[in-house]
Amino acid sequence: MSEISKTVTWQKITQGGTIYESGNADSFITGDWRTSRPEWIVDKCTQCMLCFPVCPDSSIPAKDGKRLDYDFNHCKGCGVCAAVCPFDAIKMVEEINSDK
Repeated sequence: MSEISKTVTWQKITQGGTIYESGNADSFITGDWRTSRPEWIVDKCTQCMLCFPVCPDSSIPAKDGKRLDYDFNHCKGCGVCAAVCPFDAIKMVEEINSDK
């Protein structure tokens, strides 16, 4: 369980989970929603950066023009990155989480 989910109680959540502020996705740990997760195969990756802009959760960090490993605190396992990778450097695997 993440530190944020230990401190957020139902009383602090807005009615219906409505988000009233823009740009606050970093405030919420949503990665534990996953049922599958992407696995980055570094040896196959050519750093083409096709996966980086299509991630709807901005869960593929980049530095100095190269992608880094996933931000699993926010990745929801949608598989878009794996679908666009022409080098099979990303494969989707079943999420195994002992907390679930």
